[in-house]
Amino acid sequence: MTLRDIDIPPSWLALHLVAAWAVSLISPALFGDVGRVAGQGLLVLGLVIMAGAVAQMALARTTVIPRRNPSAIVTRGLFAWSRNPIYLADALILIGGILWLDAVFALPLVFSFVWLIETRFIRDEEARLTLAFGPEFDLWASRTRRWIGRK
Repeated sequence: MTLRDIDIPPSWLALHLVAAWAVSLISPALFGDVGRVAGQGLLVLGLVIMAGAVAQMALARTTVIPRRNPSAIVTRGLFAWSRNPIYLADALILIGGILWLDAVFALPLVFSFVWLIETRFIRDEEARLTLAFGPEFDLWASRTRRWIGRK
């Protein structure tokens, strides 16, 4: 196993969650029961979005593994609202974990996670989609935001 084998989004999410837990040990309690419930809700929402996006990609018979060439472009369903619903789900899981842990000082980890995912994975994936699908990707990108929402 090489470093490239573990340089995958779930590893980065796990690392950020461990960092959030460590920060929670020194972070003042701020969110309380509301944060715990909201955090659990965001965790569940993230898992549901992730499962739905993975299912859509499986139905399209394309890869969910970063740095592999896609065999299809998925632009409907969850992908009509986010070009990266799995990464969006990861971010929701991280936010949920931070709220659940009541770790207000860990909130900047969300920004570092988003930056890391964009620079290490999304840009490369978008380049691969552009090469493979050209105008179809461009049209989808012009209508759908990278993280969430329609343009």
